[in-house]
Amino acid sequence: MSQPLSTKIALVTGGSRGIGAAIVRRLAADGAAVAFTYSNSEHKAKAIVAELEAAGGRALAIRADSADAKAVQDAVALTAGHFGGLDILVSNAGILILNPLDDYSLEDFDRMFAVNVRAAFVGIQAAARHMKEGGRVITIGSVTADRSGFPTSSVYSMTKGAIASMTSGLARDLGPRGITVNNIQPGPTATDMNPNEDDHERLKPLMALGRLGEDREIAGLAAYLASAEAAFVTGASLTIDGGYLA
Repeated sequence: MSQPLSTKIALVTGGSRGIGAAIVRRLAADGAAVAFTYSNSEHKAKAIVAELEAAGGRALAIRADSADAKAVQDAVALTAGHFGGLDILVSNAGILILNPLDDYSLEDFDRMFAVNVRAAFVGIQAAARHMKEGGRVITIGSVTADRSGFPTSSVYSMTKGAIASMTSGLARDLGPRGITVNNIQPGPTATDMNPNEDDHERLKPLMALGRLGEDREIAGLAAYLASAEAAFVTGASLTIDGGYLA
């Protein structure tokens, strides 16, 4: 089997569950040495490392709260030190706090931006210092950047809009160094983090394909953007939503 990332080193933030875990597994399957951060899911993180190492891969789990800028910086440094460099950063860690406008606390507002936006910026800033030409930065946004979709999600949508805007700006900053920066905007996706079948059924009629996405499909797009084949793709927000926005 071809392993297009066999010489690459990757870091995925928020990689122990959901889309993040699928990306970790896909990058490892494509040959990359993969570090990933987790906040609370230590058992799942250790299980993923054991799974990848049993398959002959190289993996490292790093406990890091993305709300803590130093923890994010340290995770980048630990990855580069452990594996000898860094070629790919997937900024996936994020949280979702939903509340009506009248009830939305500034504490929740600040935490949403700390995890969903500031951590992405801090991670990219730190990772770029280790990257050479051919480096890849991939952010995980959301279709809610373009369509909020439901009440109480305004702050979450705002953070994902910020990610899309930041991605295009950083593509300009890092382009002269041969580093690409792209944003993946998933639509409704079935993962172990949203197992409620009733919610899935309510969403299906909104999808042109009549189903939710699968985390492996998001991971496939991330793997493409991490590959040499995507060398001319940068500054893009790529929607993968099964026609949710169609």
